[in-house]
Amino acid sequence: MSEPSTLAAVDLGSNSFHLQVARVVGDQLYPLDSLREPVRIGAGLTPDKRLDEAAQQRGLAALRQFGERLRGLPKEAVRAVGTNTLRVAKNAKEFLARAEAALGFPIEVVAGREEARLIYLGVAHGLPPSKAARLVIDIGGGSTEFIIGSGLKPARLESLYMGCVSYSLRHFGDGKLNKANFRAAETAAGTELQTIRKAFRRGAWQQAVGSSGTARALGELLEFNGFSDNGITLEGLERLKAQMIRAGSIERLDSLALAGLRADRVPVLPGGLAIMMTAFSTLDIPQMPLATGAMREGVLYDLLGRVQHHDMRDLTVEQFMHRYHVDRAQARRVGSLAHALLRDLLAGPAATAAGEAAAGQLLDWAAKLHEIGISVAHSGYHKHTAYIIRNADMPGFSRSEQSRLATLALAHRGSLDKMQGMLAEPVDVALTLALRLSAVFNRSRTEAALPALEARFTGNGCRLKLEPDWLADNPLTAALLREEIAQWRKVGVTLEIRPLQELEQAAA
Repeated sequence: MSEPSTLAAVDLGSNSFHLQVARVVGDQLYPLDSLREPVRIGAGLTPDKRLDEAAQQRGLAALRQFGERLRGLPKEAVRAVGTNTLRVAKNAKEFLARAEAALGFPIEVVAGREEARLIYLGVAHGLPPSKAARLVIDIGGGSTEFIIGSGLKPARLESLYMGCVSYSLRHFGDGKLNKANFRAAETAAGTELQTIRKAFRRGAWQQAVGSSGTARALGELLEFNGFSDNGITLEGLERLKAQMIRAGSIERLDSLALAGLRADRVPVLPGGLAIMMTAFSTLDIPQMPLATGAMREGVLYDLLGRVQHHDMRDLTVEQFMHRYHVDRAQARRVGSLAHALLRDLLAGPAATAAGEAAAGQLLDWAAKLHEIGISVAHSGYHKHTAYIIRNADMPGFSRSEQSRLATLALAHRGSLDKMQGMLAEPVDVALTLALRLSAVFNRSRTEAALPALEARFTGNGCRLKLEPDWLADNPLTAALLREEIAQWRKVGVTLEIRPLQELEQAAA
């Protein structure tokens, strides 16, 4: 498969949706096009954490426009990422189904620390090379990310549940701009920041950098109105706050005639200002220049790594293997046979190269990680494995990828009762069967010779073919395969192993 010459990133932020398209030249990206829609989807979260229909429609309208621009690009050239609002919304799954139809591409929701990693990646690529430790602050619509890193590598990542949309609604929902409202917002932000204050105060970094819309809007307001000469300063923020209090309300901000004040920023500016001021005072930030890069650039560079086979997810899996002392020889044995079985099962007229590659990648990660739970306890280790994968910070992975990987690891042994309703797609059956059978045939954990195996989908199940003589000489494996037949019957799949049936008939 040839590498795409054009890549695109879609950032579904709580305040704005962004599309960035770039041309690939070697290891570099050159911007071609960008779109931004201030949908403020975070403002549509109801008190019971559901996205209201109006916010959904704003988001879908933006994604339809993005979808038109992206039409014709291959799926592997586009990555769409959802952030805080889609992390917390209870009806996010229903909205994402509509959103993917509107965009024409899959959308993944990333955890807070993964969002922070992508932000740092985008910011770092837009800054001059430096070995100095940098603090990057990105105030989004529903969360604020704090990252300390050097060069292109982040060292500390945090995501706090506070953003310009949520804080503007919570603390300035009455539309008033007064000292009491600002005090309440700053106190709430200070409470959040206390959890990371020690690790992120000045001394842990040499330079602070502001990323994304809120920082850029504040920086432009300070410079255009003479409140600051270079970027963001606490003194400049104080002067801006005083001007806003003088206006008295959000609807009267226009009366200040502030240069650089965009209409779409007005409703969320008070919350963003309160968070930024609190970050400056709590973390002892003297001054903050603005970064040109942001999360969407980070998504692009991460996608570039994937298409050029420098996938962050592979590095994460390698680190987990080391951390949890994986038996690499066994992981290799299980992975090798599982891949061979998967190729057999996915062979057919409906198979696609992209689909096989994606399934093979997931199976590779599962084979390498399926035994990490043994480091907790051998009994029920597959359950420990699934818990670790589902809940750990795994740089490069989206929430849905971690969930699917955890489910596959959980299903690789034991009863299939836990998989009821989760094996609706043939590829899920193929992945689970390939990993389970490989674990059965490699139970000895040695380099013992295995029989030639062939696996095929049939009309209502799967058929496994192997040498009858080998099976007769390996009664433990024969017993395990009988149990597999019974387990698959529980989920409505007929597993046919003809040599086993022939042996049983001969014994009878």
